[in-house]
Amino acid sequence: MSTDSITVLENGQPLTFDLAMLMAYHGGGFPGGVVHGLKAMQAGFATRGTGPLPRRDIHVLTAFAGPGGRDAVECVTRALTDGRYQVDRSLGGKDVTSDPPGPYLWRFTLGDTTVEVTIRPGHVRPEFVSLGAMPTRNEAENARLEFLKREMAGRLLPLPATDIYEVRSISAK
Repeated sequence: MSTDSITVLENGQPLTFDLAMLMAYHGGGFPGGVVHGLKAMQAGFATRGTGPLPRRDIHVLTAFAGPGGRDAVECVTRALTDGRYQVDRSLGGKDVTSDPPGPYLWRFTLGDTTVEVTIRPGHVRPEFVSLGAMPTRNEAENARLEFLKREMAGRLLPLPATDIYEVRSISAK
């Protein structure tokens, strides 16, 4: 599996989305979040083992409220547009470094099967979390945060999704 793309089905036809497409859809402001959305989908979708999933049948429940992750998942699944995307911040811990998984928790449901995808420790730097949580930042802090967003995206993209995210089945009827 490519580390920078994901394929789903639309009306039985494969659609492949790569990082450049996801970033263009998102607009680029939160590249780390886009990569997290991509990696969470790659990890969660691969557990089905049946090839590309039908994009409009995937339901998403997540603690991740960031626009990068939301836009990556929306671009691939159209779940937000179709009312199959929900954010519930209470699912994750309050902070990824002190209360894992923080917001980095995703639940993907297709039919009667739901998988939960949670971040593995060490992939989100404490400095990123603390800068992002600051209510106000000076110019240098903003520049550092922007650097850390890009650094995280570049660091995580080449890794296999299951090196970043742990997947477990939480329901099957």
